[in-house]
Amino acid sequence: MTETQQYYEGVGRRKEATARARLYSGGSGKVLINDRELEAYFGKELDRQAVKSPLAVAGAEERYNISVHVNGGGSTGQAIAARMAVARALLKIDIEFRAALKAAGFLSRDAREKERKKPGLKRARKAPTYTKR
Repeated sequence: MTETQQYYEGVGRRKEATARARLYSGGSGKVLINDRELEAYFGKELDRQAVKSPLAVAGAEERYNISVHVNGGGSTGQAIAARMAVARALLKIDIEFRAALKAAGFLSRDAREKERKKPGLKRARKAPTYTKR
């Protein structure tokens, strides 16, 4: 992806993961995640499908090259963040995609976060094993 080429940008988040996606017009459907091929970055097929799914819903699979920079979180969180970023970038291209993307749930931020650990407990809610003696 060249720097002079026109692109549309979107930002997506999920848990601790943040993704910034750029859609380059006039592409062939190539996807780069942190400057690596999609298949090399995401091991799970579900994660790879998640990144491409907004393009499939909008019917624009082979029209754009995608470059995504993700950081933080785990692999699935990064994939869902990338999905949201791609969906938001598609909205900047054509607002007509909004109904389909919203119905698929790609524009909603999943606000669930990890609950903090409480004092005296092992995790947020798990208590130490009770022993009578």
